[in-house]
Amino acid sequence: MASASHPVSALIVDDESPMRDQLRARLREVWPELVIAGEAANGIDAVAMADQHRPDIVFLDIRMPGQGGIETARHLYNRCHIVFVTAYDQYAVDAFEHGAMDYLLKPVTAERLRLTCERLRERLSGTPQNIGEQLEQLTRILQHGDKKPEYLRWIQAQVGTSLRMISTKEVLFFQSDEKYTLVQTAQAEMLIRKTLKELADELDPNEFWRIHRSTLVRVDAIAEVTRDERGRQMLKVRNFPKELEVSRNHAHLFQQM
Repeated sequence: MASASHPVSALIVDDESPMRDQLRARLREVWPELVIAGEAANGIDAVAMADQHRPDIVFLDIRMPGQGGIETARHLYNRCHIVFVTAYDQYAVDAFEHGAMDYLLKPVTAERLRLTCERLRERLSGTPQNIGEQLEQLTRILQHGDKKPEYLRWIQAQVGTSLRMISTKEVLFFQSDEKYTLVQTAQAEMLIRKTLKELADELDPNEFWRIHRSTLVRVDAIAEVTRDERGRQMLKVRNFPKELEVSRNHAHLFQQM
């Protein structure tokens, strides 16, 4: 652990390289003295790196290929302070049960990370908080309405060498494109590796409707629905020039037509 002769050190664990870069830059901004001892792209490498460097803190993503963050936390429990950094909030209880000191939702703001770092400094100067106290803390957060909705709110899209964080409120529609999914906003289109089925499971069904086996559309982006000369329902989306086809299997969404 940290001491006067050994500064506080941390590992950053995330399968997305741009996300590691972003968090490292944020940490440099809010805690310049913190030493980043290493970075890992998966849980197995993270555990091996923790064995080697014995960090005080691990900033840990949850959804990673192979060994995920919750399983990794089981291996790191009581060895260091764990801060989960994820785009999903449905793992919060599991995270605290497996020793999380804090739970950050992407994209992490400097203000929110600064608060976490203040808590870490306090914790490192004293004794680790036990699981009961952590769960009480989580309960207080939920009771005060600080809990985010349980659905996916941010999409991560690789654009060149950078990672773009897209609010789902910006998205007009998602459309499958072979191995990828196209994300269409009013300003641009991007490709992500998440499948349409995964998105359908993670998005709020009241916000996004499946109108075709290959298309999910944001409901409040729908401008109108018409029929073409072949009798097909065609959907017009605001701020997008082309129409989207509504399949017969999903025509019930617009029963009045």
